[in-house]
Amino acid sequence: MKRRPYTGCGRGAHTPVTEAVPVWVTILAGGAGHRFWPLSTPEHPKQLLPLASSRPLIFDTIKRVRGFVPAERLRILAGEHLVEQIRAATGLGRESFLVEPRVKGTGPVLARAAWEIARADPGAIMISLHSDHVIEPVQAFRDVLGAAVAIARRDRLLLTVAVPPDRPETGYGYIRPGEALEAPPGYRAYRAGAFVEKPDPTTAARYIDEGYRWNTGIFVWAAGVFLREVERCAPEMAGALPRLEEGDTGAFFDETARISVDEAVLERSGRVACIDAGFRWDDVGSWESVARNRSADEDGNVREGEVHLTGSSGNIALAAHGRLALFGVDDLLVVQTEHVTLVMPRSESPRLKEYLRDLPPQLLGPASGRDPDSPPG
Repeated sequence: MKRRPYTGCGRGAHTPVTEAVPVWVTILAGGAGHRFWPLSTPEHPKQLLPLASSRPLIFDTIKRVRGFVPAERLRILAGEHLVEQIRAATGLGRESFLVEPRVKGTGPVLARAAWEIARADPGAIMISLHSDHVIEPVQAFRDVLGAAVAIARRDRLLLTVAVPPDRPETGYGYIRPGEALEAPPGYRAYRAGAFVEKPDPTTAARYIDEGYRWNTGIFVWAAGVFLREVERCAPEMAGALPRLEEGDTGAFFDETARISVDEAVLERSGRVACIDAGFRWDDVGSWESVARNRSADEDGNVREGEVHLTGSSGNIALAAHGRLALFGVDDLLVVQTEHVTLVMPRSESPRLKEYLRDLPPQLLGPASGRDPDSPPG
């Protein structure tokens, strides 16, 4: 079938951004979370676990934006297999979901979401959040989003919220600040000079000295502006955009490459800017992040459940089922579930996803054929 060229999502792709345009929030909630195996599985991934508070991560994420946007302008991006579990955890209706028919990364799923938002509300501003972040205080978070929305409206830029690093983290992406931009009082905004992914420890320490920022993956942009940058910068997705106009979401995902929004658009576009966060942020991406957000005992042990330790220090020990006893051991990660017990050096925990590649599939669960931690989420 000969396909007509993509001409934009109705009026939305070319409607000027004004003070009156509405704001939507999307939440990426589709990852499998294998970095938290065995507690997290493809059927019950980390966003449904209480890793940062007494409630699931996805519940905390939604709570942060309740009242910031009306409920009808909130969309959860996830696969069909997670919809009912997320609904049970959050109380959301089916209409709050944009279901991803294939796992193709954050690029296609956010392009589809932007198209849907631009069609519903021409000129609308879109905020993209992840379901697995720790953010506090909430009001400071909302204030930064408000400032970012004002800049996106005024300058038609793609904004990411950036965080000044407090440690040489090797698992995060970094941004080199560029030219300063006018920002609301009390905020610092600037062009993105460069994106750098997951440096080694020495380079990460140097980035701190040189003023680089962490890329939080919290994005703010006009949906139509983002779609035009997809057309201009991302041939891996642009050719499939007409499928959305035809109403064939499945074909759109079939015809796009698997690619992140960072690689497809942000690293290529000249319209990317940043605003510094005025809040504490942590990406709950490994067991170490749980330790950072939980209280340790006098020996540096972080524990949950029925755990007994004697002569032991610096351990992360979690008993989701049964009881654990650790004697005379240091710096271990021990996680016990009904079916599997994980024991490994705590220093190796950031490599857990790598180790799982050698694990028999039956230990990962019936859905282990899906890619661990595949975006969105």
